Amino acid sequence: MGRSNGGGHPRATTRATRVARQSEIRRLIGRDRIANQRQLADLLAARGFEVTQATVSRDIAELGLVKVVRGDGHAYAAPADLAVVPERDESMLRRVLRDVPEAIDRAAFSEPAGTLAGDNTVLVLFGDEHGLVHWRDNLLRVQADVARGDERDGGQ
Repeated sequence: MGRSNGGGHPRATTRATRVARQSEIRRLIGRDRIANQRQLADLLAARGFEVTQATVSRDIAELGLVKVVRGDGHAYAAPADLAVVPERDESMLRRVLRDVPEAIDRAAFSEPAGTLAGDNTVLVLFGDEHGLVHWRDNLLRVQADVARGDERDGGQ
């Protein structure tokens, strides 16, 4: 177990030591490239923590650390430290890219011959240049209305 702190509560000392050790592990992996458990154990020992390989292994599991590629090797990282693109941002972009062509099709503009949309592209087709210029002018007018706060029925 742990050493007694004189009050006969060795588990309290062990718990406090574990919390302090795991806090130091989080700090170390956030600062240094730690490639293996032996390196982590050595760094902890240099900071006054008495650890075994089993203790380090258990701490790694409890903290949910993962190995990631860093530079030319692998290193431990906390999942919270890994860059993740939030899904909501991508789903919002997909929704906009889906809704824009539909909004163009539903608008009172008669110039577009059709719209096509992919994951990151919207193509508006016109029968002639005159229709394109007229549609662009109407779109710019709607944009100006929205910028002024006048959003009545799409600026119509």
